[in-house]
Amino acid sequence: MSSFQQIIEDSKPVLIDFFAEWCGPCKMMPPILNQLKANMGSSLRILKIDVDKNPDVASKYQVRGVPTLLLMRSGKILWKQSGVLQAGELQQVIEHHLKVKA
Repeated sequence: MSSFQQIIEDSKPVLIDFFAEWCGPCKMMPPILNQLKANMGSSLRILKIDVDKNPDVASKYQVRGVPTLLLMRSGKILWKQSGVLQAGELQQVIEHHLKVKA
């Protein structure tokens, strides 16, 4: 668990995708996240967390539904939203929050 803590406390922004294997909309996220990664490169880290395998983490961040996306930097939550977003929308949201908080 310490590696998760180190990742979220890093100054590099982290997008966390809380998902579940049984969740239909969650299955739409991998290609979207791959596109986002291709667009943003090394400026963003992306983590996927299975809420069924990591209930403590999901509970800590008050994840009530899946998929839930959480943007963090230096241990702080910059943005959180449930549901599927397209790569372009997601990139705009992330860039906006990084400009505001940078």
